[in-house]
Amino acid sequence: MESLKDATTSMIGVYGMAGVGKTWLVKEVERQLHEVKLFNSVVRATASRIPDIKEIQDQIAYSLGLKLEENSPVVRARKLYGRLRNEKNVLIILDDLWKKLDLKEVGIPFGSQHKGCKILLTSRSRNVVSNEMGATKTFAVDDLDEEEAWEFFKKMDGNSVESDEELRSTAIEVVKKCARLPLALATVARALRNESLFGWRDALQQLQRPCLEHSSSEISAEVHSNIKLSINHLSSEDLKQIFLLCSLLRRDTRIEDLLRYARGLGLIKGVNSMKAERDRLLKMMRTLKESCLLRDSKSTNEEYFDVHDLTYSLAKSIASKDNQVLALTEVDKDEDEDVVADWPNGESMKECNKIILRDPSINKLPDQLNCPQLFLFLLFSKDLSLTLPDNFFKEAKNLKVLGLTCMHFSSLPSSIGLLTSLSTLCLDHCNLGDNLTIIGALKNLNVLSLAGSDIKIVPKEIGQLLKLKLLDVSGCTKLKTISANVLPSLSKLEELYMGGTCIQWGQPNASLAELNKLSHLSTLEVEIPDAKAAPEDFFQKLQKLERYKICIGKEWVRFRNYQYSRTLKLRLNTSIDDFDHGIKKLVKRTLDLQLDKLKGVKINALEEVTDEERLSHLQNLHIQNGLDIESIINARNEFPHLQSLTLEGLPQLVSFCCQDKIDGTSLPQRALPLFGEKPTKIPG
Repeated sequence: MESLKDATTSMIGVYGMAGVGKTWLVKEVERQLHEVKLFNSVVRATASRIPDIKEIQDQIAYSLGLKLEENSPVVRARKLYGRLRNEKNVLIILDDLWKKLDLKEVGIPFGSQHKGCKILLTSRSRNVVSNEMGATKTFAVDDLDEEEAWEFFKKMDGNSVESDEELRSTAIEVVKKCARLPLALATVARALRNESLFGWRDALQQLQRPCLEHSSSEISAEVHSNIKLSINHLSSEDLKQIFLLCSLLRRDTRIEDLLRYARGLGLIKGVNSMKAERDRLLKMMRTLKESCLLRDSKSTNEEYFDVHDLTYSLAKSIASKDNQVLALTEVDKDEDEDVVADWPNGESMKECNKIILRDPSINKLPDQLNCPQLFLFLLFSKDLSLTLPDNFFKEAKNLKVLGLTCMHFSSLPSSIGLLTSLSTLCLDHCNLGDNLTIIGALKNLNVLSLAGSDIKIVPKEIGQLLKLKLLDVSGCTKLKTISANVLPSLSKLEELYMGGTCIQWGQPNASLAELNKLSHLSTLEVEIPDAKAAPEDFFQKLQKLERYKICIGKEWVRFRNYQYSRTLKLRLNTSIDDFDHGIKKLVKRTLDLQLDKLKGVKINALEEVTDEERLSHLQNLHIQNGLDIESIINARNEFPHLQSLTLEGLPQLVSFCCQDKIDGTSLPQRALPLFGEKPTKIPG
């Protein structure tokens, strides 16, 4: 309402997923506007998925008392345009836009054509209202919180659920299954009004299962049909497949893991490099979020994504059609009364192409997977009693993606060696021992992740994986050895993650010089305890990297902040001038710079690590444990994109800048002098 009163705002967009209440919201806005008489006229038209220009014109004309009897779209638009121009101020509500609507074609004056005409849009897509239509102000409509959902449900039900305690407890479970979505809450509440207890229990049973096309349930049909329409409207089959994979993986899945699975399944087409695939995937994820089919993780961690409960339910039913997907998750265990305790029979699994098991309650896996069509197998399990039989994958030779997480192996099943079509293998956080020689048989492997596992050595057999593009051994805290000449053998390697390891660089093990031989390397995460172990031109040759997290010096904690694609952490025992000047060039390109224990530095701490006065890329600066540091920068330094600054453990700090005057362009906001031992953060 405040935005509608703002004379500088001419178009407002409201967006959110299907069933969240966008139409209801603008109807309430319309009602209140009639009361306060902010506009001479308020008209509303529904655009729908396939907009009919003539129908939209008729809806607007009817609200204005105008008759459009002409057949020519151009004549009708001209007549409507003239009528709207005669209104001193008018609000036009265009509901349910699926794509850009040509206002001129409809006959709606806008902007300088008629400053008294404002437009309020609703859509399932942020992109439609913001980018395609050009709304200067947008509002996201999210689902209700738990208390709001319960109060709204009771109101729609007529408060009948408060009459009986057992009925009330069942109703609370029903509300949970409606996932705080207003349309679902209203639909179910109205259907169950004045229903008996057994009717409520039956409804809960129906809601606990995905809404399949052949289901007799009518309670959630309207909600699911609305969401399904959004899925079907996605612009490409590739985008739909990525969405379905996201939905099956659901929350607590890293976008990075999604990339590795999608890469193995060949879902990202038309690109050749990991960098290009990541860019394409991130663009697709943005499209899905703007379409309100995906959402940001509730943990606010940008590494992860989330899927609405009802969207997950429908996507699971679509993917599970014709027994093509078996997806059993912790959610199923918690919420369904009928828990699958035994493996499905062999015949029903022959057409299955994806299996995703997230802490399943299955007591025992079969001796063999009877799934000749299987492309994807993911098992996340903390149950130490759940084991994989030796011949488990013998009849799944078409498998392209295999992910086993938190498993304990005395040795890997020998049938893994038969998976010659495998493109992605992830054995994250597994107890593997060092018997990994079988992996050398997987000649078509593009992605190998052993992140967080207990391996102590990267064996020479991995050097046989000549098609490998990504190797991840990050967080392998026991890893000390990479066999010499393994890394140079991986001539196609583009991404190498080794953060959080204790690798001993140098003979008889791999040397840092071997990294410079990887001509396609674009991403590197590595810890170098002693910069003197690096060859003379080592850092100079790292200038080609697109993404990096490089830690130089001992006793750094593992990389935790993945917000920045280029991070450099320096802890040097001597002056940086004693090393390769390539370090200073890395500083120039770094987004996240962290400095620890700069010895002998008093004035202008940054001058120690860079010759540049303008660090145009720097977004985060963290300086700690500088016992002698009195100032951080001089007045010539500029950081046009700095977002955050942390100073910690600088007992001699007198001023941020070593000169009295600070140029206003040096920081996004002027920094005040900082004192004290505690971390000080200045937002950009």
